[in-house]
Amino acid sequence: MNENNKPKKYEFLADDPHVKVLPIMVSLIIGAFFAILNETLLNIALTTLMHEFDIQVTTVQWMATGFMLVMGIVIPASAVLLQWFTTRQLFLGTMFVFTIGTTISALAPSFPILLVGRLTQAVGTGLLIPIIFNVFLLLYPPHRRGKIMGLIGLVFMFAPAIGPTLSGVIVEHLGWRYLFILVIPFALFSILFAYKYLVNVSEVTKPKVDYFSLLLSTIAFGGIVFGFSSAGGEDAGFLDPAAYMPILIGTGALVLFSIRQLKLEEPILDLRVFKYPMYTHAVIVFLIIIMAMFSSEIILPIFMQGPMALTAATAGLILLPGSIINGLLSPVMGSLFDKLGPKPLLLPATIVLAATMFVMSRLNLNTPLWVLIVSYILLMITVSAIMMPAETNGLNQLPKRLYPHGTAIMTTLQPVAGAIGVSVFISIMNARQLHFLNQAANPTDPAVINDSLVAGVELVYLIGFAMALVAVVLAFFVYRAEPMEDKPVDINDNEI
Repeated sequence: MNENNKPKKYEFLADDPHVKVLPIMVSLIIGAFFAILNETLLNIALTTLMHEFDIQVTTVQWMATGFMLVMGIVIPASAVLLQWFTTRQLFLGTMFVFTIGTTISALAPSFPILLVGRLTQAVGTGLLIPIIFNVFLLLYPPHRRGKIMGLIGLVFMFAPAIGPTLSGVIVEHLGWRYLFILVIPFALFSILFAYKYLVNVSEVTKPKVDYFSLLLSTIAFGGIVFGFSSAGGEDAGFLDPAAYMPILIGTGALVLFSIRQLKLEEPILDLRVFKYPMYTHAVIVFLIIIMAMFSSEIILPIFMQGPMALTAATAGLILLPGSIINGLLSPVMGSLFDKLGPKPLLLPATIVLAATMFVMSRLNLNTPLWVLIVSYILLMITVSAIMMPAETNGLNQLPKRLYPHGTAIMTTLQPVAGAIGVSVFISIMNARQLHFLNQAANPTDPAVINDSLVAGVELVYLIGFAMALVAVVLAFFVYRAEPMEDKPVDINDNEI
């Protein structure tokens, strides 16, 4: 009997000895690795692309901003797609879209065509991430998910970490087009491997699609990501209409979208996931950690290449050990989560995170490089001990019918929080720097300019320290979540 049509005798397929789980995982992880690697692979090449196509930085930045924008738009729709199409159809379809986008980018004769290819890649990447989360939730029972989600964490952290280094080598020795050419065979291999081994693990229910909700979702998340990305530019700010108008429109659409979801019997994103306390707890902790990461991944390189006068290569090498250790420790932290539960991981990790952020708020021109390296390593270790365990614990509490919605909301928050984090932290740093210069006797003195930037970095990390203290408090209230009974819910949010 065909495995796809075999009657299900087990609640989770990983417990079924007839199902080959390892090939399913391999096919998903290969696709995820190269899709996520692609997010940072192009960052180093932006200057090269400016010369290649004779464009300005504000234009080339759309390679990064547009990518986040498209992801913010398509991810919310994944909750519906996961209920309309089989696992095989969705994974093969998204990998096919990603491969088409990669091929267009590799052959692009002009920047507009290259941007089309890049945005097509973003569609595939944005849909792929929630698919993978949902499949693993359906494959493995809660007591085994920590290690598996840790493997996902390894991919999510390790791929972006090696992206800039790998990109620099490829661009220097082969040219920017090979950033796409070299990905194509791996994407094709993932498609062929998945075609042979990937089985359907989700249930196709084909709920009614509310297209007005999709429109509101597009305006809401697209507007917020675009607005905050514009505010984070060097010449723009939150007072620029290009920034605050999309934010206001997006926020208004988000409010209408949320109200509508709570009234629909079959919402696009079921916001009732927030009635489960550990899921809500996980979302808050997730946002804090994302912000803590961005306060370092964005601000720390500026500090190192500005006041400390380090080269970009040196700054990258300082951050590389922490990023690699984070990825390698992610499966370890997942295994510890399975054995110990969330609190023994989250409580000490949030305390170390707070201490690390405080130390980094004291950075100055005389700070030894080893302090930067050790601080960033400690930061990334705490991220690996907090992010995936908290996220897994939150998703564990959801009934199966809410898996697509829980994963879609979590994944949507990543580009949204990323755009907000970048713009807010840079704006805070710039405002503090400007205030410092306005108070200085000689604001044009290079030493004073450096001191002003140090003051800006100090304020950012103090805010990060305060956020970490909130995470410490939350860690005291976390407990091991157990799946709640999958009861139907009426439109008034009452269990039947």
